[in-house]
Amino acid sequence: MQLQLSRPIIFFDLETTGTSVTSDRIVEISLIKVFPDGHTEEKTRRINPECHIPEQSTAIHHITDEDVKDEPTFKQIAKSLFEIFADCDIAGFNSNKFDVPLLIEEFGRAGMAFDVAGRHFVDVQGIFHKMEQRTLVAAYKFYCGRDLTDAHSATADTKATYEVLLSQLERYPELKNDVASLARFSSGGKNVDLAGRMVYNDNGEPIFNFGKNKGKKVKDVVRHEPGFVQWMLQGDFPKETKDQLRRLQYEFSKR
Repeated sequence: MQLQLSRPIIFFDLETTGTSVTSDRIVEISLIKVFPDGHTEEKTRRINPECHIPEQSTAIHHITDEDVKDEPTFKQIAKSLFEIFADCDIAGFNSNKFDVPLLIEEFGRAGMAFDVAGRHFVDVQGIFHKMEQRTLVAAYKFYCGRDLTDAHSATADTKATYEVLLSQLERYPELKNDVASLARFSSGGKNVDLAGRMVYNDNGEPIFNFGKNKGKKVKDVVRHEPGFVQWMLQGDFPKETKDQLRRLQYEFSKR
């Protein structure tokens, strides 16, 4: 099985200091860049997060402060990493809600704007949860018939995610071997932002998907509850979510 691609797609996974998209930092990134002709390039890079790695995080990925003290900071590798991701679609496991938003935050702190427009985002977890409702370790066992050793190492998780997607394509004939279709299927095709704080309703209108304004049209909240919008823009939300909200805020203020 080979992915049908019109441009490269990058499968990637992050190991981090914690689970907060906005405040935690990357300590390791692993990626597989798959090209339309089928050949791949793999890279793994540890990163100095410039802060202490909490013991509870180390217990998961086994990366300590000592392991990364001599590694480059994200800012030092941002330019080369940005070039690797240029004009590529992106895939991962739970990547739309965590890995991609956190990566955008890190690029932002390095003074670089990572543009999501025009890219397709395939979240393999989204496909898996719709089909089987399990975790990556179980997904790997279910689809690939093997135990996932070294789970929670970025390299192992990235390779497993790529292999799981290929197996999903073989198992489910209703899945189209097309990145745009896979991106729509894995996200449900309804998310406005990658984290799903805003979604499209059945009429194609953006609505909020959480909190006191869940189900309300974004345009109505923008016009009648500007305080809520400012709270989001100043709050602990992913940069990409804020960017999408600013875009809608500008769009609806002009109508």
